[in-house]
Amino acid sequence: MRRGSPWLWASALVAYAFLYLPLLIVVVYSFNDSRLNAEWVGFTLDWYRKLFADGDMISAAGNSLLIGVTASLASTVLGTMAGMAMHRYRLRLLPILILAPIAIPEILTGVSLLIFFVLLNFTLGLMSVALAHIAFCIGFVAIVVRARLAGMDESLTEAARDCGASPGRAFRYVTLPLIMPGVIAGALMAFTLSIDDFVITFFTAGAGTVTLPLQIYSMIKISVTPEVNAVSTLLMLLTLLLIVTAAKLSPTLLRSDRET
Repeated sequence: MRRGSPWLWASALVAYAFLYLPLLIVVVYSFNDSRLNAEWVGFTLDWYRKLFADGDMISAAGNSLLIGVTASLASTVLGTMAGMAMHRYRLRLLPILILAPIAIPEILTGVSLLIFFVLLNFTLGLMSVALAHIAFCIGFVAIVVRARLAGMDESLTEAARDCGASPGRAFRYVTLPLIMPGVIAGALMAFTLSIDDFVITFFTAGAGTVTLPLQIYSMIKISVTPEVNAVSTLLMLLTLLLIVTAAKLSPTLLRSDRET
């Protein structure tokens, strides 16, 4: 199939419409002046005003942000170390141990973590959710960092060691700056996975602990109102802001190695 083939453009258009048209509908209907999403009535900002006046939603959003930041920071540090370990040490069991949480279904992960916390007599709450998200996100960060290390020129680190740098200084001044795009990408991925996770959170949150996905789920059991569309729109804007910020902090994050 030629690059300029109409069938190629038509296939691409259908694929992108399938991906982004539902998101566009959510954004548009968050401004709908009707409680029902069946038809467009008129433009309004009342649903955003109601959202910011909803104490339960604000509290749930605060919990999700706290858990997301905590989980992304911890999983980035641990995932970076795990990715370096997989890159340097060719142990067959190590990748299985690190990447198993990715392959295991989330419902199984949630149930197993719930049983683990109960056996430890650990009180379910924000801390248990954060620990569960950290365990889930480490593998994703490790994959990204390992891929970045695979494309790194090892001779640069060896040159730093030959010049008298200690292993710690060589990592700080040579290796870490080179893999920083992968570290940032892993942190963004961990934050995104944590802030919108429902299944694992549902099993490990405990009574009285509500995050944004749990709060939205409790609302859509009755009906999908434009308030749900409004909070979904804000989540999309937050994700886009994170991507733009990462691109500014690390210009090579969204480029291939060949372009850099």
